[in-house]
Amino acid sequence: MRRSKSCLLSSCVPMGTAALPIEKHFVPPAALPSWPASVSDGGFAKGSIDLGGLEVRQITTFSKVWSTTQGGEHGVGATFFKPSPVPAGFSVLGHYAQPNNRPLFGHVLVARDTSGTGALLAAPVDYTLVWSSPDGAGHFWLPKAPEGYKAVGAVVTATSDEPSPDEVRCVRADFTDACETEKPELSSDKDGFRAATLRPAVRGIDARGVHAGTFLSQSSATPANASALACLKNNSASYTSSMPDLAQVNSLLGAYAPHVFLHPKEAYFPSSVTWFFENGALLHQKGSQTTTPVAADGSNLPRGGGNDGGYWLDLPADKKQREEVKKGDLASAKVYVQAKPMLGGTVTDLAVWIFYPLNGAARAKVGFLTIPLGKIGEHAGDWEHVTLRVSNFSGGLLRMYFSQHSAGTWVEASQLEYLDGFGGNRPVAYASLHGHAMYAKAGLVLQGNSRLGVGIRNDCARGSRLDTGGAERWEVVSAEYLGVKEPAWFGFERGWGPREVYNIGRVINSVARILPRSMRERLAKLVEKVFVGDGPTGPKMHGNWRNDEREAR
Repeated sequence: MRRSKSCLLSSCVPMGTAALPIEKHFVPPAALPSWPASVSDGGFAKGSIDLGGLEVRQITTFSKVWSTTQGGEHGVGATFFKPSPVPAGFSVLGHYAQPNNRPLFGHVLVARDTSGTGALLAAPVDYTLVWSSPDGAGHFWLPKAPEGYKAVGAVVTATSDEPSPDEVRCVRADFTDACETEKPELSSDKDGFRAATLRPAVRGIDARGVHAGTFLSQSSATPANASALACLKNNSASYTSSMPDLAQVNSLLGAYAPHVFLHPKEAYFPSSVTWFFENGALLHQKGSQTTTPVAADGSNLPRGGGNDGGYWLDLPADKKQREEVKKGDLASAKVYVQAKPMLGGTVTDLAVWIFYPLNGAARAKVGFLTIPLGKIGEHAGDWEHVTLRVSNFSGGLLRMYFSQHSAGTWVEASQLEYLDGFGGNRPVAYASLHGHAMYAKAGLVLQGNSRLGVGIRNDCARGSRLDTGGAERWEVVSAEYLGVKEPAWFGFERGWGPREVYNIGRVINSVARILPRSMRERLAKLVEKVFVGDGPTGPKMHGNWRNDEREAR
């Protein structure tokens, strides 16, 4: 066993001191509904999932081991827990960590071997002490797995005694997958100590890596070969067996479909795709001077081909009609939902897509000045989305993704806003003024260098509301694992608007003449980074169609 030297992480708090905010459990606004029974006797929301002989359950109750009130996210510290109670016959795979700036809300998986071989789980042969707090109240350990097995999570103890071999189990290597750190929960510059939550390194519809909810701990004294941990892997022949069927997907949308607030000054509203087509949308073909009206069901749109520039959609040619269509039609607006397996089929991602006939022009903020950027950012055919991540163990909402231009942000369910007076667990999303990027809270978000006060404005506030609840407001357009037949227009992979080309330098010099040259150049680089791309495309051409959501860094 290797032991590291103690570090000096300040304000360490042992068990038994004043309660931290972390000890308050998050309780959703409403109880979970009863999900419809599966027509195929599937395993959705039945409490456990079979990974091919390794049964796992989700534990959401914990016993606190150690806390610190400094460092970590926003400098408020973190708390470390062990799952408790654990069902009879199941084994702990690792402990749980969470920052102190939110109520307790999370899970770890526990496992038992149902393969009949008894060989899928094994006790660690030893532990490596990674780090000890100076007050002796917190000790971080990494299990050393026997040959052919891998450890899945770190262990925290309140004494310096090495944990029992029965504290956790290691997992046979073929039931594990590569993992990566997702976010740091706690760190110290003095000795390189850090604790960070883990997730599968490869995440997508076909990926088998399973998120176990555990964390990694390291320090400068940790041997390199001792710090490697793994995620679980779903080896079941049918890794989607715990996914919801179509009736259950619709029930989940009834429970969690978001309220989307548009800004009070918004001029460009969403619409249904059918409304856009019926009100004069045109299909253009490269090299042709002739345009084709789009059929109401999109059946005359070319399918496949990717965004090759061969075809694109545009607003009506008639000037008056064009201006009307730009405004959208909130009354007809629908959301279009893709249901997909993620994290080895242990969660369901419901990507909720919203269509806007027009994305409005952008505005910049430089110090106290707001600068309209001419036509920069304006384009026809704007697709935006949020994604609801649902546990296939319980049907509970875990987190929600907010798309924000080329990337976005995951927000835990405990940190979402829920609309008073409507009941239920339906979260709120805010669409930014003109640009329609999605945010979890109202206010101004500056895309760029917020420290210097230079960036693209994303203003969010409560104005008109798109209520995506109600079966008439959503349409499940894609769920490969269910064989859902996609509507004809959904196969149109090309541009939903023409690619716009801007002379950014000229525009900036025109609209921001009062700024110093260096500031204009800095603003031009930011605008170019944000708005130069391949043009507006449909949902299938976005990276998250088959992969996990792209997160802003």
